[in-house]
Amino acid sequence: MKNKIQYFVAFALLALISFSTSVMAQDPDPGPGGDPGGGPPVGGGAPIGSGVYILIAMALAYGISRWYAIHKAKTVQE
Repeated sequence: MKNKIQYFVAFALLALISFSTSVMAQDPDPGPGGDPGGGPPVGGGAPIGSGVYILIAMALAYGISRWYAIHKAKTVQE
């Protein structure tokens, strides 16, 4: 049962990583009147996914550290 949960979590993380790399902000609609200022939009159409990599890396580092701590505690008890 534990192996099934681990495989499911690994698959879910892989799916999340693969889908999050294709997320980009849409260009703003110019609207019926056009842009009176003539400049680029305020947001600039920045991509959304740049912070996702940092979040995934931090979660991975935390998971590895927890796994190491649990594994170390089990070996000390034996």
